[in-house]
Formats: sequence, structure tokens, C-alpha cells
Amino acid sequence: MKIIIRILIGVLALALAAIGGLYLTGNGMLLTIFWATTMGGPSLPFDETEAVEPPGYSDPDNWAALPSRVGVEDMIPKGIGDEDIQGSAPVDVFFVHPTGFLRGKSWTYSMDKNSATEENTQWMMANQASPFNGCCNVYAPRYRQANIFSYFQEDEVRDQVLGFAYQDVRRAFEYFIANFSEGKPFILASHSQGTHHSSRLLQELIDGTELSQRMVAAYIIGGTIQRKIFDDMKTVTLCDSPTDLHCAIHWDTWSEDVIDTEMPGVAENVCTNPLSWRLNGGLTEKSSHLGAVVASGVFQVELSGSDVATGVAFDPLGSPIKNMLRAQCKDGALYISDQTGTPFGEQGGSFGGGNYHGLDYPVFHMDIRENAKERVQEYLNRSG
Repeated sequence: MKIIIRILIGVLALALAAIGGLYLTGNGMLLTIFWATTMGGPSLPFDETEAVEPPGYSDPDNWAALPSRVGVEDMIPKGIGDEDIQGSAPVDVFFVHPTGFLRGKSWTYSMDKNSATEENTQWMMANQASPFNGCCNVYAPRYRQANIFSYFQEDEVRDQVLGFAYQDVRRAFEYFIANFSEGKPFILASHSQGTHHSSRLLQELIDGTELSQRMVAAYIIGGTIQRKIFDDMKTVTLCDSPTDLHCAIHWDTWSEDVIDTEMPGVAENVCTNPLSWRLNGGLTEKSSHLGAVVASGVFQVELSGSDVATGVAFDPLGSPIKNMLRAQCKDGALYISDQTGTPFGEQGGSFGGGNYHGLDYPVFHMDIRENAKERVQEYLNRSG
């Protein structure tokens, strides 16, 4: 019976793997699923004509992060010595944030800046976009993201809502390339729902074009990215070393305590070990871990009530915690040291069953930061 329960938890966690930054503890995952499938979410069928007007990306208000203004994405972990290079970096990053829209009765976000959803988006800037501020000018669009409840619908409905949200991301990326990039190299980065959208950008706008040669790498992290989507790509490959270029990186984080749990479908996923940057990388010990950074601010997880701002404050990022975990890829998943009793334990217990989806970025903050710098330098060296 215990084995059956663990398998069921693995399956349910997969359903939640597209949800970004959601932190629930203990049985929170099961409660979330119960709410989503029986009580919560929009009551009317999805109708894109009911959504707010599409955001115009010439308007700075429709960007969660821009290098031309100060934001929480500019925060640097204490004591690491990095300087603010926003606006002067030779490389850009286009970051697509995950799901922060957890309340409300509409299928897509209203773009209301005075909302808990907007505060969740700022949490993502502070804790997921910030690792790239050491190498790159940070750009991140706001978009009419899919409501969390869309993930618990029939495939047709889920695909419609996500497809609608993707159109905003695509238009934002096209605007970024045409108006901000000025021919510079760029990194594509994302998490969870953002990774769903970024994988489409790779397939539809980047692969097989000159943009693939300008793309340093794609850090499309969290959720599900199957290896087979790269079989048909012409110029975008999977990274298999710390300095590979024009390639994609992906992992989905779990506790090593569940390494022997059967997880249907996960074996087909891409797994990059961020301690070695090897594809399907084997066990890499704690000595290679450059540092986790405890998240700043509070991610609001309530699934009911009005989507109003609560005044979340963001403290400066603390000092990195080095040599905290080991990591290994196995059967498409990334397994790390169990985080019970660490500063990340409460956050990382997000979906129960050993699913550390909410820790995909924070526990590898310094590893991502330093590797992004390394790949950028390799790109610049090769470019002469």
C-alpha cells in the first residue's frame, strides 16, 4: 500500500509540475488537488473574448523587469562581490515567469498591478530572474498567464488557456528582439508555466533561425520538457557541458528520498545536473555545490478570495549557503539531498511526496549565476 500511495503522489505531482513557485507543505499538494478539482476555479467555459485587452509591449508597465529601471530582479546575494551591470551588459536575458495567478474566477490574469498575482510575479523576479543579473540585462514580460486551475481541466481546455497565454509571451519576445535586443546575444530563461511557453519559443521562433546562433543557452527549468522535442530541432541541441552554447538546459527537482519511487512519464524528460552541467549527469557531491540562496519575500498560495495586493516586502538576498546538497539525474528527474531541517525545508515541501518544484531555482542560485556568466564569456570569446 505504501508503494501505491507513493506512485499516486508521483502522478499527482506531475500534474502540478507546471505550476510555478507554489509552496505548500505536508499534505498541501493533496489539498490543492482536492480544491482545484472539486471547488475552485472559474465556473464558466474559457472564452478568450472575455479576457482583458492584450498587453502592448511598448508600454514599460507591461514588463515585470527592465534594465532601464530598478527592481527586485536587480538584487544580488550578500557578499558575493557582483556589481550592478543592468543596462551595460553585453548580453540580455529574456525571462518568462511561472504561474502566480492562483485566485480569481477568470481563466487568465487581468494584468492588475494592484494584486496578489503581481506580488507573486515580483517574487519570481527577486528569486528566479535575479540569478541572471550577474551576466545579463534582465527583461521579463508580464502576460495574461493561465490560472492555476487550468492545469486540472481536460486537455483541450488546458491547451486553449495555455495557448492563449503563450500568444502574449510570443509577442513580447518578438518585441524584445525588434526593439530591445539590438542584435546582442541573449539567454532564454524560464520556470514552470514559463518553461511551457519558452519551449514553444524555441521550436517556433528560435530553432533553425539566426536567433539560435545569438542564443547563448536556454535555461528552461521546472515542469516537463521531453527529450523528443529536440529530435526535430535543427540548430538547438541539449547542453552537455558547462560551456556548451546554442543549447537547452532543464531539470525538475525531487528529494533523493523518493529516488526509487515510480513516476510515470518522467523518464522521457530532459535532466541536466546543475552541479556538473552534464546531461543525465550522475551523482555530484556537495563539494561542487556553489550555493543556495534563501528566497526573499512571500509567495502567496491562497486559492480562494479576492486577488488583492497584501503589501509583500522583499528583504535583500542573504549570503549563499555553499556545499549544502548533492545532486544526480536518474530516469529524467533531478534528485537532491533531502531538505528537511534546512532553511529550504518548509519551502521545498511544496507538493509533498518529495517534489521540490518550488526549489528549482533557489537551491541552485549560485550555480545558475556562475554558469550563466561562464557560458556568456565562452560565447563572447568564440565571437572574437
